[in-house]
Amino acid sequence: MEKFKISYLGSGLLVLIAAIVMLTKPFSAFLDDNAQIMLGGVLITLCIWIFKPFKLPYSVGGLFLAFFALAFGLKPAVVFSGFTQSAIWTLVPALFFGYTLQKTGLGKRIALAVIKLFKPSYISLIFALVLIGIILSVLTPSSTVRVAIVIPIAVQCCELCKLEKGSKGNSLILLTAFAMAIIPGSGLLTGVLWGPIISGMINAVPQTQGLVTFGSWFGVMFFPVILSTILLIAGSLLVLKPKEKLSKDAIDAIREQSAENMSRREIIAGIILAAVFVMFLTSRYHGVPDAALCLAAVFLFFLFRVLEPGDFNTGVNWDLIIFIAMALSLGPIFTETGISQWVSGFIVPALAPVAGNPWTFMFSIMLVMFLVRFIDVAFFIPTMAIMVPILPDIQAAYQISPLVWLFIFVMAANCFFMAYQNMWAMMSMSIAGDRAWESKHLSVYGILYLAACMLSLIAAIPMWTAAGLFG
Repeated sequence: MEKFKISYLGSGLLVLIAAIVMLTKPFSAFLDDNAQIMLGGVLITLCIWIFKPFKLPYSVGGLFLAFFALAFGLKPAVVFSGFTQSAIWTLVPALFFGYTLQKTGLGKRIALAVIKLFKPSYISLIFALVLIGIILSVLTPSSTVRVAIVIPIAVQCCELCKLEKGSKGNSLILLTAFAMAIIPGSGLLTGVLWGPIISGMINAVPQTQGLVTFGSWFGVMFFPVILSTILLIAGSLLVLKPKEKLSKDAIDAIREQSAENMSRREIIAGIILAAVFVMFLTSRYHGVPDAALCLAAVFLFFLFRVLEPGDFNTGVNWDLIIFIAMALSLGPIFTETGISQWVSGFIVPALAPVAGNPWTFMFSIMLVMFLVRFIDVAFFIPTMAIMVPILPDIQAAYQISPLVWLFIFVMAANCFFMAYQNMWAMMSMSIAGDRAWESKHLSVYGILYLAACMLSLIAAIPMWTAAGLFG
């Protein structure tokens, strides 16, 4: 009932504001009448994405945006620009990667094989979950698939170890499995959902076209992401580690979990996915675009019957694709209508008090973005869509490279103080059922994650400064 009230109250308020903007045109000193009408349409779209009134799917918000923009008179090339970006055609096949891991059983096989490598202890089990997260991130950017693979295994571990439901130990194992499914992959452009989305947004801006590549993402993100992962694990072991020890019999039971013989489809899928990742790493030598590599891999999946024709409709969440493609179109729509220039006019000056120093800038903006996540629950995409088009203006004013925003956007997008902020946290709780972690443990883990992100900046800022991303 409470969620129902928040949804409808928030929706009503945002629609009311949109109506006022379109009828009274209060920003006439900065925007022409048509731009203010378009701004009202964007606010209604954000209403659908953030509050989901009447349980409308995200794609419906995207379709409304397309309808409104076309009726407004924008050219289809602008309205549907998100569908023509290479980012969306990296994301579509990448989601097929995740589906393939799940369908063939290759993902579960990898996870179980890693767990069996270690001796019985909380630390070794957690290290195994970290390693599983990293390996699966290399193979697919789909956090949904990684969660679907890892959480059932974590639940099985908790049951075999006879951990009490609601205990610290139970929460520690499940939270680690969830976090490792979404965080380590952030260090790779193709290791997390945000990679194709953010690269598509930034590369669609004329002044930053081609700025985000596999290499530039790796150079900026990999070290601080790994460091924040290490800090989060260390913090969780200090704060949530239970007093009771894991029994050797329980761990032996986990290690004895058997898997069927590796199938032909698993072997072919593993070879193709490994080859694609190698090609990603060597792109500077062969020059084949990431999107082309991903599309070729999906073609091979179908050619070698790893996937069947019917899998095309079920292997990808098309609701998510339409939503993301239209979100990628927001930047060009903002630029075409002048909304970006207007937003830049008050955000860029507002950054002046903190932008003069890399330390004050990064710490203050990170904190602000984490706070924004309490409101922007639509994958954080609305906030990114508003900010990305003005990143060149911020760079021109303060010599701050758009690349440093990668860390800000991704780490804030992953946050999870409360379950509603993170769809994968809600998904994990649903899969775990009565084994799910306690809400208070999730909040503690979320605070530890924020602290880990902030502490990792201490090492990252000098590295980024030396690379010329500040000043």
